[in-house]
Amino acid sequence: MSTPLISIGIVTWNSAALLPACLDSIARQQDTRWELIVVDNASADGSADLAAQLSPAATLIRNTENTGFSIAHNQAIRASKGSYYLPINPDVVLAPDYIDALVSALEERPTYGSAAGKLLQPPVSGQLPRFDSCGLFIDRQRHQYLRGHGEVDDGRFDRAEEVFGVDGAAPLYRRAMLEDVKIDGQYFDESFFMHKEDVDLAWRARLLGWRCWYAPEAAAVHVRTFRPSKRDTVPSTLRLHAVKNRYLLLLKNESLQGWLRDGLHILWYDLKIIGYLCLFERSSLAALTMVRKALPRIRFWRREIRKRTRVKPGELLAWFT
Repeated sequence: MSTPLISIGIVTWNSAALLPACLDSIARQQDTRWELIVVDNASADGSADLAAQLSPAATLIRNTENTGFSIAHNQAIRASKGSYYLPINPDVVLAPDYIDALVSALEERPTYGSAAGKLLQPPVSGQLPRFDSCGLFIDRQRHQYLRGHGEVDDGRFDRAEEVFGVDGAAPLYRRAMLEDVKIDGQYFDESFFMHKEDVDLAWRARLLGWRCWYAPEAAAVHVRTFRPSKRDTVPSTLRLHAVKNRYLLLLKNESLQGWLRDGLHILWYDLKIIGYLCLFERSSLAALTMVRKALPRIRFWRREIRKRTRVKPGELLAWFT
């Protein structure tokens, strides 16, 4: 059996300090046929030229403005030829067998559309390693979490198993799944710009019947500049999109059965969000206006998702715990 071609996509935005380690880890991948597509979002630090220098065989797309994560990765996917697509953040360093481990997991499981590896935080001298993420999960308030984030790697996530979805830092997507779930030509919803677009894709894929596998033998280190529970350190633009994208997620993907079961949990969480914004972060209230203006587009996406949904509501609600 021939080894499938893996398309690797990197979106850079002033990422020159991080690129050498990331690109070197890609070059060291074992037992893997891959192509590399780099999309530069108008970096001012020479990221595009550095990528061309370090990976001369890569396809390089230079955008004249910062288009965000979703648009840039959609560009890379459209330019790719592989049976699988692996978006990787520039602040990720892969173990040499990372891609091979994820590809093997999906090759053995044709109903699974994506796979997540074990992402660790950078090592700290004298301390046990801690998890960055081992996939995604969502609670009854529809708040998303990085599975295992901040916990010590003491073996608790060493079991391979099904998870809700993949974190967007270094997931592997089956090309057939991406083509199946795209709407209006978009794989990642471009209205998200950045943040939660990976959750949105995971939720949509679930609704359309695609499953996700966690393969702990695939290990990587993720610096993660923006960490959960550190909102005061996050740029205001990202905080604005984070609020907007929560409501895009809910309005596009939530089922009637989900509202009936968990509506009070969701409402209570959102009342706390609005209260916090009114008291401490009024600049992010503009997200609500952005959502209102996006309602026609949201309704279009929701109709498309509902028409193509293949799973029973109870099957999906079992994941929201």
